[in-house]
Amino acid sequence: MQVSLDGFNSTGANDEQKWVTWAWDEIKQYVLELADSADTEIIGRKLAVDYLPYWHDTLTKPKDPMYKLAKIKARQKKVVFTKTLEKSEWENTVLAKGNLLNEVKKLKDENGKDIIVYGGSSLVSALVKENLVDEFHLFVNPIALGQGVPVFNQLDSWQRLKLRKSIACDSGIVIQHYDLIG
Repeated sequence: MQVSLDGFNSTGANDEQKWVTWAWDEIKQYVLELADSADTEIIGRKLAVDYLPYWHDTLTKPKDPMYKLAKIKARQKKVVFTKTLEKSEWENTVLAKGNLLNEVKKLKDENGKDIIVYGGSSLVSALVKENLVDEFHLFVNPIALGQGVPVFNQLDSWQRLKLRKSIACDSGIVIQHYDLIG
């Protein structure tokens, strides 16, 4: 997840991330390995509307810098959490319309690789609140926003994390990989 130095992951009504430092060459290998470790993606409905068509379109452009990531995403099962959509319009995508806790526990009980979450902000915050996120991969951008949607805004009490890895990039992004403790 992209976050600002002061802990926000989006701004504005549509989860804008215009403030994100674009340093694909520096973070590419990490992102590709992380994506390849998962066979299922969890996505919120608001994000899915633009996100899924973008990756489908990118598959048609082998020279696109995001092409390798698009190929990984194409083979992953996508689960879109929604209360409003009635059917999936996207390939290899199912809708999750039930209770968040129950739906994610069912996914975790399936055999396979890891599950990765690509939010948006309200879905990620809800998952964090329910202790459904086991690891955090935060791409801390060198910017303070002062306002926006915080990653951990729905917590009822604090969550203890253990730093597994930290990578400082020349662009100023710091990749922080944490495990949830307990």
